[in-house]
Amino acid sequence: QVQLIESGGGVVQAGGSLRLSCAASGRTFTNYVVGWFRRAPGKEREFVARITWTHGIRYYADSVKGRFTISRDSAKNTVYLQMNSLKPEDTAVYYCAGGDRWRDWGQGTQVTVSS
Repeated sequence: QVQLIESGGGVVQAGGSLRLSCAASGRTFTNYVVGWFRRAPGKEREFVARITWTHGIRYYADSVKGRFTISRDSAKNTVYLQMNSLKPEDTAVYYCAGGDRWRDWGQGTQVTVSS
């Protein structure tokens, strides 16, 4: 069982930046994949970015490509989502997820971007 805990959400003005963290515990993470998802009010959950733990291979949704960067710190068992040039449409609850078919989920952290 993997436990994922997000942090770093908050309120920021458009054009600003935030960094989200996802701390993972409970097992070794070889071959583990960690991703970020978000759910905006009135919308379905959508994929944002993912990274493979072992090789650090990254993949992004088109809507965030060039603005968001996903990374990991193996020593801290933590995955980060650096979000730059934030837009009001990035407002959502952001979730960290991992494992086969996104088996493991965190509780979410709110990000609000004001115009």
